[in-house]
Amino acid sequence: MPGRRESPVPDSAVHAYYADHFVLPLPPGHRFPMAKYARLRQRLQGELPGVVLREALPASDGELALVHAPAYVQAVAQGTLDPRAQREIGFPWSPAMAERARRSVGATVQAVRQAMAGDGIAANLAGGTHHAHADRGSGFCVFNDAAVAARLAQTEHARRDRTSAPLRVAVIDLDVHQGNGTASIFARDETVFTLSLHGARNFPFRKEASDLDVELPDGCDDDAYLEALERALEDMSHRFEPGLIIYLAGADPHEGDRLGRLRLSFDGLEARDRRVFDWAWQRRVPLAFTMAGGYGHDIETTVQVQVNTYRAALDYRARWARRTASSA
Repeated sequence: MPGRRESPVPDSAVHAYYADHFVLPLPPGHRFPMAKYARLRQRLQGELPGVVLREALPASDGELALVHAPAYVQAVAQGTLDPRAQREIGFPWSPAMAERARRSVGATVQAVRQAMAGDGIAANLAGGTHHAHADRGSGFCVFNDAAVAARLAQTEHARRDRTSAPLRVAVIDLDVHQGNGTASIFARDETVFTLSLHGARNFPFRKEASDLDVELPDGCDDDAYLEALERALEDMSHRFEPGLIIYLAGADPHEGDRLGRLRLSFDGLEARDRRVFDWAWQRRVPLAFTMAGGYGHDIETTVQVQVNTYRAALDYRARWARRTASSA
């Protein structure tokens, strides 16, 4: 019997990488909505055929060590973190936890490579683990996927062209919580610009200094948020010219989120996504995006925000495809 032939991948497809089959055995009543990842993949498979889904590969020890202390990487792999460090992460240790953490990083690494290879835009169905520091995890974040992917992209760029300037990376973090781990990792690095829009009174309560922090009051609505985003992008454009963007498209600013404290609507969040995608497109800068946080009272609310992000991404991927076709 001949093997089944795979359908050809459309030129305008958004490649997206997943690892939701590594499910953490969480205790009953745990507040982390692990089921959202598989649900997002189901929705994308059923509704957006232009999103091509690929299983994420795990990040290697060497890749993780570009950012994380080797002793911390080994402690996660072997399950030897002390109880306090494990509690700060918020997940009980298991082999699935360690493997999922590696693949969450690997998914962002693959998305960055795909975007940089000519697609212009690609995605991780999870990721956005921005509370992880170099030597510890925190807030449901084990390894920092954006930091590792940024550092690896810079390393690979330098290998390809030793005469060129370093690859400059902008991390645009629009999760409702400040990206304190990412800010800490790149605190003294002029080749990476960290931008975070977040709730002023939300976790983490001790924040690190990003290159640009925008603190938002409880109850911030669409208009105020989009105005703040516009000002932040304008500010960044005067200070930094990236060759790669990693975008954390958190669903948790939505008005239906349990932990968000902001009041953005579905339309407001889609406008946010389109503004970031458009900012990248205007400059022809490749962009990889991750889904970051989302803790809706109804998990379908969180997933709908994320599906909307992919709908917007498909529009911008089509622009990249037309550009490639016209230059061929």
